[in-house]
Amino acid sequence: MTLQEKIGQRLMTGFSGTEIPEEFRQAVKKHKIGNVVLFEDNVRDCAQLKQLCRDIQDLIRKETGHSAFIAIDQEGGIVTRLQKDAVNVPGAMALGASGDPENAYRAGLLIGRELRSLGPNINFAPTVDVNSNPNNPVIGVRSYGDDPDLVARFTARSVQGLLDGGVMCTAKHFPGHGDTDTDSHLALPCVDKPLEELEQMELAPFRAAINAGVSAIMTTHILFPQIEPDPIPATMSRRIIQGLLRNNLGFQGIVVSDCMEMKAISGHYGISEGTLAAFKAGVDLVEISHHPQWCADAAARVLEAAEAGELDLEEMESSVNRILAYKERWIERAQPCDFDFGAAREESRLMMEQTITEVSRPASGPLSLKNPLCIGCEPYQTSLVENVTDKPGNPFGTQISEELGGTCADMERNPTPEAIAALVEQAKSHGCAVVGTFNAIANPGQLELIHALARSGVSTAVVALRAPYDLRDLPKTVWGIAAYEYSPESIRAAAKVLRGELQPTGKLPVRL
Repeated sequence: MTLQEKIGQRLMTGFSGTEIPEEFRQAVKKHKIGNVVLFEDNVRDCAQLKQLCRDIQDLIRKETGHSAFIAIDQEGGIVTRLQKDAVNVPGAMALGASGDPENAYRAGLLIGRELRSLGPNINFAPTVDVNSNPNNPVIGVRSYGDDPDLVARFTARSVQGLLDGGVMCTAKHFPGHGDTDTDSHLALPCVDKPLEELEQMELAPFRAAINAGVSAIMTTHILFPQIEPDPIPATMSRRIIQGLLRNNLGFQGIVVSDCMEMKAISGHYGISEGTLAAFKAGVDLVEISHHPQWCADAAARVLEAAEAGELDLEEMESSVNRILAYKERWIERAQPCDFDFGAAREESRLMMEQTITEVSRPASGPLSLKNPLCIGCEPYQTSLVENVTDKPGNPFGTQISEELGGTCADMERNPTPEAIAALVEQAKSHGCAVVGTFNAIANPGQLELIHALARSGVSTAVVALRAPYDLRDLPKTVWGIAAYEYSPESIRAAAKVLRGELQPTGKLPVRL
């Protein structure tokens, strides 16, 4: 292989649209880019995804002589790149609430088999961060919980499920993104902890993932000044990647970066220079997710540096050999896989019903659901990684009112005092109020509405459709239910609890 071909094997890029664009073809042809990451806008339906993956493999095999890693972030829950004709398993925190690590295995197995049948061969999941900071804007319900032991147990079974399902899997975000209040997509966070604290909290799930045979570990764009004194994030730190991950934890698989287009890298170091620094630090596979030309520019910069003697060519060879060995095992020797979508949906539904958590119940017991006013807001993208988009509408209010036989009422994302007063007045003419909150911890008007309903004497139930932190400090007269995600499946399960048809067996995996 030429030096350019070796560099291409260590790069991954993506593109917009449901067909391969010319810009991507040229990047592959000229710079031998050997790997692809797909996002929601690349997927119209399962049949189209399957054809797209075939086309990608044909192109990259023709131009590079090797198969492509085709990656996707199919975590379940709020990070689900597949469309409605696919299967959406519960997200990590919901599975954590079920209390049964075997649900993490079953969810991983379903995801693995589904992806194997459609064409992606490496899943950028599970998220193994310990969500120790309730104000974390980007991890939250993507984490199994805030207890490192619980997260480690669920991580191990998720990894095994994905592997048994036939795809490579990726533990992320090393050495930990759980204790931040900043999104690395938008800024450069800092976790100022000594190694001893990281060992007790952040690193425990990564050790579990390694012991379970995880294929890859994704680095995070976060400063860790007590283990890397230079002002560079983990992705660019040799101390963290070679010292901590390789030497201390003994990881022998593929080290992949998070996207270099994120502001934590692009806004502080630049994509090309950040890519070069990641190569020097020991990252095997660098992800530049959305713009093939930016990946091509980075490839040219790395080639220039390598030819100038700035890169260790023995390390380059070892990294490429590692990548090719995984491609041989997981792509060339992989067997075709059929997938029963109907059976998988039923299994996912049963898992979802195990996740619904009763956080509080009035002393008087459940509500009388005669003529409920069902209040909800539109879901929206709280971080750039989520597949939730800003679309007008109130799916919770619409669905829950159909399920309970009530009336739908729209709530603003952050209701004003005037809007709260109007909803309370409307609720007084109904038997009760059922409120679906969404990221209320950042939109206190939703919480004020709940308190105003309670003060007015309206019987009220609250369903938290994202993080359960919305249910902290509820009035004692309010019924609080955690559903962990804003999806038809979770709303349907919550409705069954409200109707008394389903006993809520979930347990909070975080402290409120």
